[in-house]
Amino acid sequence: MKIAIASGKGGTGKTTLSTNLASFIAEGRECILTDLDVEEPNSGLFIQGELVHSEDKFKKIPEWTKGSCELCGNCQAVCNFNAVLKMGEMVMIFPELCHGCYACSELCPTGSLPMKPKKMGELKSYRAGKLHFIESKLIIGEEQAVPLIKQTLKYVYDNFNEELMQILDSPPGTACPVVEVTRNSDFVILITEPTPFGLHDLKLAVDTVRQLKKPLGVVINRHGIGDDKVEKYCKTENIDIIALIPNDRKIAETYARGDLLYPVIPSVREAVEKISSYIDIIKQGGK
Repeated sequence: MKIAIASGKGGTGKTTLSTNLASFIAEGRECILTDLDVEEPNSGLFIQGELVHSEDKFKKIPEWTKGSCELCGNCQAVCNFNAVLKMGEMVMIFPELCHGCYACSELCPTGSLPMKPKKMGELKSYRAGKLHFIESKLIIGEEQAVPLIKQTLKYVYDNFNEELMQILDSPPGTACPVVEVTRNSDFVILITEPTPFGLHDLKLAVDTVRQLKKPLGVVINRHGIGDDKVEKYCKTENIDIIALIPNDRKIAETYARGDLLYPVIPSVREAVEKISSYIDIIKQGGK
């Protein structure tokens, strides 16, 4: 199964849950943890593994060939992202806006916009016991996360047994990068906190996941700092609350040191055990 760990906002504990859940599962069986928050991946702060593979990742960007161009303007007309503009006697390309859809290149009647590779980031794969850890990171100045997320997911698909459990550490929010991760998952765990901001952004995340027609459950982090409105909302919406992680200073101290929580904090171990058992039930067709 592919389990996406997501939320409507940053800072709710996606990476904390992803790293601890994947490491716990890997105590008994092989598991894959993929950090897809490619703008700033940080799962690697908590996973100490041996580097087994590294590669640069590229996307294709059109390059204008002046000599053969007839300046028909078709490229500008077919680009939905304003990445190609006909300006007088020249065609301008804006790589930061290009989505690499090939429309301008494929539909150019004179073949004047061949697609050329442009580095967008790098991928690294690690091994720590039974845990396979993959992370990708955009280079500085690169603005689009989705192409790198797609290539990272393809790397996992091409290089690992699809029967292995996969934990996908998603980007924050509800924008395109999150959609790309969750639409490739079998189940989505939304982690939130019992605050007004947490509830507001949880609702956005739930709406997004439901639009994608993916089953979901909720984990409440820092339980005890706010009120019970998140729990009431989940009950009203018939959403399972899979586990509660208490608000505990020791959790913050351990996290700040870059250490995993479940080996030393019983309440976190209990939570990841519940989540792991819940996933097994889902996998077997329960719930």
